[in-house]
Amino acid sequence: MNPSARKETSAMPQRHDFRFFERLRVRWAEIDAQHIVFNGHYLTYFDTAVGGYWRALALPYAPTMQALDGDLFVRKATLEYLDAARYDELLDVGVRCERVGTSSMTLHCAVFRGADCLVHGELIYVFADAVQRTSKPVPQALRDLLLGYEKGEAMLQLRMGSWAELGAEAGPIRQTVFVDEQKIPAEMEWDSADESCLHALARNRLGRPLATGRLLEHVPGVAKIGRMAVIPALRGSRVGREVLEALMRAGRERGYREVLLHAQLSAEGFYARAGFQRRGTVFEEAGIAHVEMVRAL
Repeated sequence: MNPSARKETSAMPQRHDFRFFERLRVRWAEIDAQHIVFNGHYLTYFDTAVGGYWRALALPYAPTMQALDGDLFVRKATLEYLDAARYDELLDVGVRCERVGTSSMTLHCAVFRGADCLVHGELIYVFADAVQRTSKPVPQALRDLLLGYEKGEAMLQLRMGSWAELGAEAGPIRQTVFVDEQKIPAEMEWDSADESCLHALARNRLGRPLATGRLLEHVPGVAKIGRMAVIPALRGSRVGREVLEALMRAGRERGYREVLLHAQLSAEGFYARAGFQRRGTVFEEAGIAHVEMVRAL
């Protein structure tokens, strides 16, 4: 590569151009005989980051496209190579919706190593009938959502309420996560506490329920959070954290000084990042290893 190429390239992307980033680490299988990332893998990096972009939009891709009665097909992909990534380096792949046309949309992607842009390019998608693959106008709801995200708008709608108000939407999430996926007996999942708890429900801007949780009194002055569940496609996004924070805010507003929860061991890191600390030893609940965690409010 010509060392001056970076200086000669116009409109080189900068980190501040992007709201969303997906972090990746270069794997051994991705480098070539020159000991740098093989050029074709950057399209895979772009595609991986686009998947993360949909999660940042709070959109589970397949059901969203089904609800919109169409799908997105790549029409054109371009890349410009400025520098090369090497084995084991950490990369941040930025994604930005640059344009939404009548029936197409353009995503600008860029691979950064620190502040340096290594590769950037465009992915042009056409919204089309999923079977016939004939183009259709981009639905207004999707257009508004994409442009709203880039303006910094919130992608989630959080609602707090009773089981009578939210159970019809929160219940199927818990059924999917706890009963169907984790094989918890249904008679253990559904209890009388639901009727007296404060429940939280997160929906995306298309109205699809994504996550839920509940808050109840444990002992005077101490609240308990439980039944935290996020649909599989949105795990690893901010959805679960926002439900958790909403429940903690509600606890503070009700005058509780502390909140506790029983965390599955697989979720301990999630709660630790939210300020919870382990208390006591590991125990079994519904056949799954748990640990009690607490946090001051």
